[in-house]
Amino acid sequence: MLEDSQSDTAHATTFWRRPDNKALIIAAGVMSAGLIAGGYLLGDGLLRAKMADRAVTVRGLAERDVMADLATWTISYSATTTNLASAQQSVDQDTEALVSWFGELGFPAEALQPVSVNVSSYNNNGVPQFTVRQRMSLRTTDIDRAQDAVKRQFELVRRGVLLEEGSGIGFTFTQLNQIKPEMVAEATRDARAAAQQFAQDSGSDVGSIRNATQGYFSISARDGNSGGWGVADTPFKKVRVVTTVDFLLD
Repeated sequence: MLEDSQSDTAHATTFWRRPDNKALIIAAGVMSAGLIAGGYLLGDGLLRAKMADRAVTVRGLAERDVMADLATWTISYSATTTNLASAQQSVDQDTEALVSWFGELGFPAEALQPVSVNVSSYNNNGVPQFTVRQRMSLRTTDIDRAQDAVKRQFELVRRGVLLEEGSGIGFTFTQLNQIKPEMVAEATRDARAAAQQFAQDSGSDVGSIRNATQGYFSISARDGNSGGWGVADTPFKKVRVVTTVDFLLD
């Protein structure tokens, strides 16, 4: 029994042995390194957060003059008589005159197509009146030929075709997707130039883009006229886009 007791005492003494100085030094070193690293990461995070707040929001503009590549001319004419058949015959004659005239100008037959026909009637002091109205549309990519036709449209009057109000030509630019990337890049460069001015005034440098928003592309008449009755549209167009960009300041 005595021997067993002494054995247990020796074992207990070994189990509760205090760590030596070397282990304490290593543990303290690990803890210190962890505190230093944590402090550095915290400080670096605060610095980056502070730098993220240093930003400037500017707008960049890009404009480009382009030539329309599609012309659409809507032509409306009508005839009013006391007899429906007579009104229809008059409209048919005007249609033949139009087809012949555009053919003489060099347009293919398929460029001119009927759009709609409308028949209305009313009584004028007991006398029936019938109106037949026809709409034709010229659609072409031959811009020069279309402009020439518009200039010579009074020749239709000499052939007895009276164009109604609302008969006008419109020019459209359809190649926007081809110039979009270049214009967005140009607008971004313009925005950076504005940001550099702000940065210079504040003693900073322009950094990377934090956020950017592309505005809508607009296409308008280059010289400000909007077309419509009495004001001819032109094929000269202006494409415009404005981008909003947030730049970080270093």
